Amino acid sequence: MSKSSKRERQRQNREARREYEEALHRRRRRLRTARNLAFFIVPVLVAGAVISVASGGDDAGAVTCKEVKKPPAKPVQLTAPPMGIDQNQSYVATMQTSCGTIELSLLAQDYPINVNNFVSLANQGVYDATAVLRVAKGGLVQGGSPNQTQEGGPGYTTQGEVPTAAKAYPVGTLAMAKTGTEPAATIGSQFFIVAGNVGKKFTPDYAVVGTITKGLNVAKKIASLYPPGVDPTTGSTNDGKPTQNVVVEKVTITTRGIVPPSTTPSS
Repeated sequence: MSKSSKRERQRQNREARREYEEALHRRRRRLRTARNLAFFIVPVLVAGAVISVASGGDDAGAVTCKEVKKPPAKPVQLTAPPMGIDQNQSYVATMQTSCGTIELSLLAQDYPINVNNFVSLANQGVYDATAVLRVAKGGLVQGGSPNQTQEGGPGYTTQGEVPTAAKAYPVGTLAMAKTGTEPAATIGSQFFIVAGNVGKKFTPDYAVVGTITKGLNVAKKIASLYPPGVDPTTGSTNDGKPTQNVVVEKVTITTRGIVPPSTTPSS
């Protein structure tokens, strides 16, 4: 091999080596950048996941309520309904409110009388255009009175099922309201939703109907509208008529197929 050819080959080798080292340097720089981004992004994603789990993925602060008027009283005089639901069906109640929509899974297998009563009233339009009557600090939302007062009802009361779970009213529970003098699990049309830790204080006297599957943030928003101070008529603190009118615009019942016999929804 001539000297000139040898020098040219050496030059090509040096050039190839230089290109290899430059490519290696660029690759290392990209890996360093990706690693640094991962160190930043992963903690942010983990923190976001923790916050989402802690809040149930529902942010009440993102919910806004429409300005609405309290609806007028509706004359309702019904009798307790016969059993009309299929206990093996999966029933869903979609509650449209002036603050947003709440979707609830109704526990027909566990509490067929309670669910049958709620479904019957909803299908007859009793819950449509009714006011939220009461909210309380701790996460209580009460409504379902056709005459728009806490004394209202459908024209009857009947006996429902008492919950059997030790902790009967976790966050998201839909249950039937009653007075303190009525027997356990007395049901009419008034209901309450547990949107906070207030349910821990309840004895298992209230008939459970279902649980929220979507829209817990809406329920929390409504519950946050509790009045300040002490209610002069009841003596309760942060408990009474909401500071803004909230209306249940419509409650729609749908079914989503047959529940497998081995599946028992928890209360």
